[in-house]
Amino acid sequence: MNVVLIVVAVLLLLKLAAELWLDSLNRREVLRNAGDVPEAYASYIDEENYDKSVAYTLAKNRLSTIDAVYQTAVLAVLLFSGLLPWLWYGLTDLLGTGLWGQAAALFLLFTLFSLSDLPLDWYQQFRLEERFGFNKSTPGLWIMDKVKGVLIGAVLGIPVLALILWLVGLSPLWWLWAFVAFLLFQLVMMVVYPMFIMPLFNKFEELPEGSLRERLFDLGDRTGFRARTILVMDGSRRSAHSNAFFTGFGRFRRIVLFDTLIEQMGERQLEAVLAHEIGHYKLGHIPRLLLLSAVFLFVSFLVLAFLLESPWFVEAFGFAAGDGLGPVLLLFGLLSGAVTFWTGPLMNALSRKHEYEADAFARDALGKDPAPLRNALRVLNEKNLSNLTPHPLYSAFHYSHPTLLERERALADSR
Repeated sequence: MNVVLIVVAVLLLLKLAAELWLDSLNRREVLRNAGDVPEAYASYIDEENYDKSVAYTLAKNRLSTIDAVYQTAVLAVLLFSGLLPWLWYGLTDLLGTGLWGQAAALFLLFTLFSLSDLPLDWYQQFRLEERFGFNKSTPGLWIMDKVKGVLIGAVLGIPVLALILWLVGLSPLWWLWAFVAFLLFQLVMMVVYPMFIMPLFNKFEELPEGSLRERLFDLGDRTGFRARTILVMDGSRRSAHSNAFFTGFGRFRRIVLFDTLIEQMGERQLEAVLAHEIGHYKLGHIPRLLLLSAVFLFVSFLVLAFLLESPWFVEAFGFAAGDGLGPVLLLFGLLSGAVTFWTGPLMNALSRKHEYEADAFARDALGKDPAPLRNALRVLNEKNLSNLTPHPLYSAFHYSHPTLLERERALADSR
């Protein structure tokens, strides 16, 4: 048992050390490039805006360092103090040891851990984001978002957890059936989430009639992407950050533009942004990511099945060996981040490859002209105060998209 605790402690410390080291590398790289605007950006970014992006990056960096230490400390207390089994047995005594009682206890404990970050989350929203002009939310709206998130999580999460717990007693191959059930749940959520859950937080309206709508639908026709609708989301209700994204699949696919994005860009640039999102769809990026997600999910349930048959695992943390899958799921959920952190660079490398491909698709869709997308990317980075000079290792672990300079070079080199 002591060996298990030592291994877990080492994993947590290694992850924390890596996070602090990466933050330090990135901070030094940003400071090294502070002052004068780097030559690559000097033609379109003024010194005032560049200095502001440097200050914003350093502020987020400091908060990231604090958050890494704080989250590791909270997790260590839960795992090594005996608090976790005390909470588990207390909740199951209160809620019952049946499927629904255990599922509710699991959900409450996962929620408790996620909500432990609320003080730093609040500081980021109402201090850091406010200082740099991004926050548009109010304390009331922020609290309501958290409450809605917990309630929706309970409605969806507790039945899924109860189903997984029920399958354990159904068959020795419970893990395979649980994998299939959870995979189907994820596919259903790809349709349900944008259609029914996102509107609980944001207002979505069809892009109004006009030249922009005509231009974007014409782009869809040219690229073989006949969108039923293009939606505008009121992102400005909470933040001045701008973005666009693609959700769903098949006839349920949706392209969403933030209202802030429409305010910041011209029609040609918005056309390039939409072409990029269409590129993800036309190039099959969504099915690839779904397949990769299914592989990770399959491995996860295999590991859960192994741990369920390994009483030494739960006993090391103070649980009784015969308590079933509940404690195993709880520990697996809390500890998985210490392992998946190291796979981050691989996932980000695949994501960046997809971004380059979608960029090239957008360039070709607009007459092989890289200027519209290049200018759109410049607006996005400038308005969002993006870090223009991240350290390569930090970027590998934390950036799912290439940097602005990398994307511009790829657009120019592949003409």
